[in-house]
Amino acid sequence: MIRFSGADRSVSLKERTSVKALLIEMFHVENKSLASLQYVFCSDEYLLQINKDFLQHDYYTDIITFEMGDSRTTGVEGEIYISVDRVKDNAKNLGLPFQDELRRVLFHGALHLCGYKDKTPAQEKKMREMEEKYLSLWNERFGR
Repeated sequence: MIRFSGADRSVSLKERTSVKALLIEMFHVENKSLASLQYVFCSDEYLLQINKDFLQHDYYTDIITFEMGDSRTTGVEGEIYISVDRVKDNAKNLGLPFQDELRRVLFHGALHLCGYKDKTPAQEKKMREMEEKYLSLWNERFGR
């Protein structure tokens, strides 16, 4: 089950059903069983507090992903927090439509739950490749 909710921000996620379908397919392709996935949209300040409280980081970020259960026994259970403020700023800085950048971030969080990391340059390169793979698949299926 994939759910979307807002903490202190809401977002109009276009093609919600299609996004869910591609996320489900991503977990299948990556050989991961998906039990539940909760996306929570929030502000920069809300996500900054989560970053401080849980990761001891004092900086803004666009996304934080938490694996909630033991994926080996129950399937992947995750909570993904997304700063709508940061996604808007990133989209503007990259010259992209907000919905395009939002999809990238949605896929990025799910890829973390599939086991991809982005702490080293090599990991970050692989993460970008995987984001592009699923964004390209999105574009093939749903236009752009």
